[in-house]
Amino acid sequence: MDVDLHLLDLRYEGLRKRSPRRERQLLASLAEVGQQLPIVVVPVAGGGLVLLDGYKRVRALRRLARDTVRATRWEMEESEALLLERLMRVAGEDALEHGWVLAELHERFGLSFDELARRFDKSKSWVSRRLSLVKELPKEIQAQVRAGDIAAHAAMKFLVPLARANAKAATRLSVAMAPLKPTTRQVGALYAGWQSGTEQTRELILSTPQVFLRAQEEQQQAQTATKSPSQLLLDDLGAVSGIARRARRRLEQGLLPRLLASEREEVARLVGQARADAQGLFTRFDRETDNAGRSHTHGNPEAA
Repeated sequence: MDVDLHLLDLRYEGLRKRSPRRERQLLASLAEVGQQLPIVVVPVAGGGLVLLDGYKRVRALRRLARDTVRATRWEMEESEALLLERLMRVAGEDALEHGWVLAELHERFGLSFDELARRFDKSKSWVSRRLSLVKELPKEIQAQVRAGDIAAHAAMKFLVPLARANAKAATRLSVAMAPLKPTTRQVGALYAGWQSGTEQTRELILSTPQVFLRAQEEQQQAQTATKSPSQLLLDDLGAVSGIARRARRRLEQGLLPRLLASEREEVARLVGQARADAQGLFTRFDRETDNAGRSHTHGNPEAA
């Protein structure tokens, strides 16, 4: 069915994060090949249609000045539809997104902690921890996460602990860094600087966080310059291992099936490149190890 965009009720838009990069990719795809997947709507009293799934598609279609969107209509109660839609995507969401939908179901529809735990097939403490996360993180920071200005993982790892101790400081720090759209590593550096810095350092972070980050990078580069080749090799190998584990966890969370076809092709290309690079590393290591063994044997008669 086709639905006029202006008839959609977007009440759950705040339960989702935004990714400017993915929205640009989707916009380009819709402009080139049109809508491939329908959005999901559920009817509500009064004849309206609430949008459950497809918020990025709707925003992109509006930017393309389209009037209608292809939709699938679920004939069920709104709370049941919201639960079903979230259960279909729960593996790929982070704890903050879980908290947003749990809060909606708990506060708006009156589902108890026990009922939420049963519906999501989780423990009651799983529900409680995620609801606490939403309550502990200031609304201003949650809005920045939704807008894609701060990564949810970074907010949970660094800003939640700070908010527990000092909500005002956490908000000031997030407001200062949000325009930079910092990586998780950069958020961690700013958080560490805030925690251990003097009042002068904190003012520098609040006024010009990019200057603080640049100074940190220069300091790290200077430290790297003093490292021995063996230590640099150990650092590189540790980084390769850590990145591989992190990428594997993303795949284990069910990310790949939710990507656009073009995104899956790019992932497949980069996995192939990573496999070739890693195999090249292993092959070289085996060759050097073998060479080192032969050299040691030739240089030491007793080793033969």
